[in-house]
Amino acid sequence: MFFQTLKGKIVFVTGTYQGIGQSIATLFLAEGCIVIGADLAYENPDLTAVKESFYTVKLDLADQQNILRVSCAVSEKIGVPDIVVNCAGISTIDFVIESQVEDWEKVFSVNSTAVYLLSKEFAKQMVVAKKSGRIIQIASQAGKNGYRGMASYCASKHAVLGLTKVMALELAQNDILVNAVCPGIVETPMKARERIEGGLIRGMSAQEVYEEDCSQIPLGRTAKPEEVAQVVLF
Repeated sequence: MFFQTLKGKIVFVTGTYQGIGQSIATLFLAEGCIVIGADLAYENPDLTAVKESFYTVKLDLADQQNILRVSCAVSEKIGVPDIVVNCAGISTIDFVIESQVEDWEKVFSVNSTAVYLLSKEFAKQMVVAKKSGRIIQIASQAGKNGYRGMASYCASKHAVLGLTKVMALELAQNDILVNAVCPGIVETPMKARERIEGGLIRGMSAQEVYEEDCSQIPLGRTAKPEEVAQVVLF
């Protein structure tokens, strides 16, 4: 095992149905953790034991009451998490002057507000239980830079970084460390969709966008989800 101390730790991860979140859940399970995966794609709104040490729950991150219900259910039925990873996210593709406020608000509800609520609720549980812990936000290089056609996504990830910095300061005294991981371009189903939609508004094919992506990276290739998961594990 990479870290013996992780065995038996309770880990809550959002966005585990596919992509980076799935890789994170898989890696923590391999380290002997008890993992709760939350995702809108799961069918059961109640905590469900899928296999030994792995539970899933349907979670709509745009629904604040759903977030509060799930966070309470996790602590009551399994225990206060030692590690929380806010990984789930969504994006819309459009130039700002052609974008819709409804899309902006939906992206912020999932990428920023939900991260705030889950981090807040689980941090409160950790403090009350006098439990040291880790809260890890999957932000993005889009939280540091701007990308054409991705204003709402970039702005929402900038917000996550601001939240992370404040929570890190406030919770350090409780031995709760709050950090953000900011991946670059990662090959996920969401990225594949973004290339198609981004290519359409820029007059490019998805392949041309992919080649442009690779040309901006010194290694000449994009990242794999499991590579991001390794950083989260660290």
